[in-house]
Amino acid sequence: MNFYHQIALTKIKGVGPKTARTLLAHCGSVQEILETKASVLTKIPGVSSRTANEIAAKKYQEATEKEIAFVEKHHIQVLWIGNSDYPQKLKNCEDAPLVLYFKGNADVNKERMVSIVGTRNATNYGRKICEMLIEQMQTLNTTIVSGLAYGIDIMAHRAAIQHQIPTVAVLGHGLDRIYPSSHRETATAMLQQGGLLTEFPSDSNLDRQNFPMRNRIIAGISDVTIVIEAATKGGALITAEIANSYNRDVCAFPGAIDHPYSAGCNYLIKTNRAHLIRDIKDLCYLMNWGPQQEQIGVQLPLIPPDLNSDQLRLYSFLQDKHQAGIDEITRYCNWPQSKLAMILLEMEMNGHITSLPGKIYKI
Repeated sequence: MNFYHQIALTKIKGVGPKTARTLLAHCGSVQEILETKASVLTKIPGVSSRTANEIAAKKYQEATEKEIAFVEKHHIQVLWIGNSDYPQKLKNCEDAPLVLYFKGNADVNKERMVSIVGTRNATNYGRKICEMLIEQMQTLNTTIVSGLAYGIDIMAHRAAIQHQIPTVAVLGHGLDRIYPSSHRETATAMLQQGGLLTEFPSDSNLDRQNFPMRNRIIAGISDVTIVIEAATKGGALITAEIANSYNRDVCAFPGAIDHPYSAGCNYLIKTNRAHLIRDIKDLCYLMNWGPQQEQIGVQLPLIPPDLNSDQLRLYSFLQDKHQAGIDEITRYCNWPQSKLAMILLEMEMNGHITSLPGKIYKI
């Protein structure tokens, strides 16, 4: 498939994920956006005249053709937000990138995706926890996600490779380089046992703001984010905060109260921003990843008479599924996250549904 129009949209100044979704909702397709006159685009709420003129000027053509040539030459997959191969967990986040570039053989829609993040200045304590946790994950059929940075990130990737667990690095730059360059050998190995993922095209500047942007993908692509070691400031805590804003689970390993690289983890636990975990058993309990019991001979309850239409829709879905995770519910209902959170809370308070570890809901 030729992704010319999709990539072109990302090359236009002033068109980010939210603006693009607005344009798509009004125009119907990317091609239609690019062919619509500026005078028509300015009538769309949230689209400025400056953005409309940028679209109409078609200055994106040369950069788009160059990017198409690059991805074809290097056999890079282009993942468009409207297609099924795009990470569906990430798609549910309102600021998800329109286009992702991926190289490797991992399934970015695997049922269990775990992000592992932490300080760049990992201690022996952090190294021991990271290696222990990933070794225990061999039977979980999961994919490990991190950011290829120094410290905990690269330890997680290397431990995953060692134990033959697929691992994906989310990059803060294009696929025309590896940063830091000392991690190139690990990145190359990941192409055979995982992959490299980024929203940044080739020739992107290596700017500081790229890395918080990368962190939202790490948080959004995963079911749970695990912080192993972190100071009170840094990328790991940013990723944890983003994961919480996406209504994803966050876990942290506690550490000594006087150690600076345990302070961030202890803070997340103290402020209820993360669940305390000690090993794989705690993670499996939290995520409800234990063995599934057979649903044989279970009689479903009668539908309560006091449900409104939205609640009835969700209740009926859970009756059919027996239980479902937050991402599966989001895809089925297709409601804004704020609306879904309110409906789930109301139904739980009224005793219609119950929540299980791992943001699993059942009647």
